[in-house]
Amino acid sequence: MPVRSAGLLIYRRSSSQLEILLVHPGGPFWAKKDEGAWSIPKGLVEPGEDELAAATREAQEELGVAIEGTFVHLGEYRQPGGKIVVVWAVEADPVLDVDAIKSSVFQMEWPPRSGRIQSFPEVDRAGWFALADAEIKLLKGQRAMLGALLDQLQSTDHPM
Repeated sequence: MPVRSAGLLIYRRSSSQLEILLVHPGGPFWAKKDEGAWSIPKGLVEPGEDELAAATREAQEELGVAIEGTFVHLGEYRQPGGKIVVVWAVEADPVLDVDAIKSSVFQMEWPPRSGRIQSFPEVDRAGWFALADAEIKLLKGQRAMLGALLDQLQSTDHPM
């Protein structure tokens, strides 16, 4: 059975456009990567855990704030490595300050084979991106989520 992750596609409507909140993974592997390296806030679903609860928990761990609102299921997306990501869209508070994120940390041996354990944030930064920019920044396996969000927004007569 493939590994399952759950995440939130967080968006806001500015005066002129739709903006998507993306997070950049922390740690030395991702430090110099930008295009095709960003993600929606997401993480592994624990055994027996409700997937939406996992998505909101992971977003809070990565951003340091609870995300609330009306969650709309966007579907499941198989990633190039085989993992399945189940995603919900949610319209964010327009003033959500991405410069104030406070991510949880993880530990790893760095440099490799040094015997030295260092701590790194799960997310080293977050940003609001216009749709066209989000398509460039997002990991390839997550780009289809943006189309699903647009389809959802266009199919409803009221804001999500």
